[in-house]
Amino acid sequence: MLQIRTTVFLVLFAMAFSLNAQNFKFGKVSEEELKETVNPNDSSAAATVLYRSKKVRFTYNQGAGFTILTDVYERIKIYDKSGFDYATISQSLYKSDSDIESISGLKAYTYNLKNGKVEKSKMDKSAVFTTELSKYRNEEKFTLPNIKEGCVIEFQYKITSPFYYSIDEIALQYDIPINQQEISVATPEYFNFKANMKGYLAVSPKHSAKSGNINFTNKNRVSGKGLSTTSTTYSTQNIDYTIHSADYNMTDVPALKEEPFVNDINNYRSSVKYELQYIKFPQQLQENYTTTWEAVIKKIYKSDGFGLQLKSTRYFKDDLDVLIGKTSSPAELMSAIYFHVQNHMNWNSIYGYYTDKGAKTAYKERTGNIADINLILTAMLQEAGLEASPVLVSTRSHGVPMFPTREGFNYVIASVEIDGQQVLLDATNKYARPNLLPTRVLNWFGKKVRKDGSSVSINLLPSQLSEESVQMNVDLDQDGSLNGKLRHTNRYYNAYLFRNKYANSNEEDYLEKLENRNNGMEISNYQIKNKEGVGKPVQESYEFVLDKQADVIGDKIYFSPLFHLLQTENPFKLDERKYPIDFTFPRRDKYMINISIPDSYKVISKPEDMSIAMVDGIGSFQYKMLGEGQNLQLVVDLKLNHVVIGAEHYSYLKEFFKNLVEKQTEKVVLSKISSNGTTESTGKGR
Repeated sequence: MLQIRTTVFLVLFAMAFSLNAQNFKFGKVSEEELKETVNPNDSSAAATVLYRSKKVRFTYNQGAGFTILTDVYERIKIYDKSGFDYATISQSLYKSDSDIESISGLKAYTYNLKNGKVEKSKMDKSAVFTTELSKYRNEEKFTLPNIKEGCVIEFQYKITSPFYYSIDEIALQYDIPINQQEISVATPEYFNFKANMKGYLAVSPKHSAKSGNINFTNKNRVSGKGLSTTSTTYSTQNIDYTIHSADYNMTDVPALKEEPFVNDINNYRSSVKYELQYIKFPQQLQENYTTTWEAVIKKIYKSDGFGLQLKSTRYFKDDLDVLIGKTSSPAELMSAIYFHVQNHMNWNSIYGYYTDKGAKTAYKERTGNIADINLILTAMLQEAGLEASPVLVSTRSHGVPMFPTREGFNYVIASVEIDGQQVLLDATNKYARPNLLPTRVLNWFGKKVRKDGSSVSINLLPSQLSEESVQMNVDLDQDGSLNGKLRHTNRYYNAYLFRNKYANSNEEDYLEKLENRNNGMEISNYQIKNKEGVGKPVQESYEFVLDKQADVIGDKIYFSPLFHLLQTENPFKLDERKYPIDFTFPRRDKYMINISIPDSYKVISKPEDMSIAMVDGIGSFQYKMLGEGQNLQLVVDLKLNHVVIGAEHYSYLKEFFKNLVEKQTEKVVLSKISSNGTTESTGKGR
């Protein structure tokens, strides 16, 4: 009996080992993979990475030195049409002067099950496109052929990079599940890299070491004596060195799920970033790279594309003299310089803290990248005698720079000290203004760079509440329709967002979208104030007619007093949350609704008042109904005072919005008045 149990155990163990150690060979897609209709661990997944391999290694070529080779291989199962996008693959390729990353050995196939047989479709070379995204980056993109529901795709290629000092961040988590992945990074002992982990997955790489070898061929010329000719001799030299490897072997990696109010979901994607600390070759001095914020900032500041641009001022001297002559205080001078640069320059949509064209050329051509424009702004402020400094920033889409690295930044703005107060400036957006930065920049903190190259962290998050207020007067008809007038006012960041989205739009198109967004209302007598008046509130007003805003059942009418403005869903649905909640900026929503009910009806039930507040002053909500007779007034006031709320407060926030939504969806109940002045029914409605 014991022998039988032992045999069964060994068989089961062997089967389990075989399944876990499945050998994924390019071109060997099974019927089982094609027949799979859903991911067993995530039924919502539109696709699944069945297997993924990424191997990063260094190779040495005499004359060229070290280069980085990255071998990429992926096999992906696509379940339905919503997963078709995963059949388009893009790869960023960096370049600098004559150095450029390249792709070779690209192979890609699609597999479908047709009449019980595996059908294989090869991707044609014409499906591969290379696009120049910027001065520093190309993109190679390809789409696999014959994509259908249930298909499996696979592709492989090699990236060759001359940038031996930089290993691209390696994502360990996708937007879809990954069944199995094998990631390896092998670096020579001469390059000391530090691995920085990001995300919430528990990742424990396996470290190992092995020997590597470099063969040098030395060429020697020996001159003969007298009439004898010069002879050439060759010798070889072998150098042994150690290769350090880190292997990340992972199974059943969950998809990174998008959640509401996240600054950028990629900031929380599990990944590993290798940051070069130093290079030390035999018989050579150690070359140190970024190890502290101080070292990072000083290296950036000393570069020609950054610090040198602040010293060149002659090209704008005449314009600056005019601005100085028109102002009488530091605050006026700062504003004058800011609005001059904002109006004079046009952003070319390229990010960067190093100038693209150079400040002088950009000023002459009136166009440039982020650094061109904001370093011009900083230089003019400094030349005018103001206490101005550049501020290095990472945009919301670029992530939060948690570790000292030059790659952690991709943007630069300006700061000025006026009467002891710090003012932040970005002249690249036509609707920004002093202390109102483009929302792409509102990302935790920046590094203000002083004139000696030192730096200090500064908070980029705004504290002023951005207000959206609605005042609405409506007449409710017996059939449940509304006739009303509405005034909608947006202030501060709400006004900024409105202008960026709608300032240049056609009014007819805008009104059509507004009507559709509000359940098909009919709008008339539309007026708008301060549509392009930067710094002023945007104010819209119009009259409208809107059907089906109340339920008429028998002798009763039921309606939410917020009508089409109510919030019907709690945006926070998950049981728990790992990521901070980011509202971009603090906000306040105010509603005042004046309602006239039909003369033949009487209020028999209305929502009770509510006032709730969150812990630590995070937010508050007030709901109050006033009035009597045929006139009601609803006042709603929602405040979210903090920009970023830690995940530890998620349960409170979820409960807060649950109460908010429930209160907004509560009904006012009207009952028809009989001829003798009483209600025709004593029921209190549903």
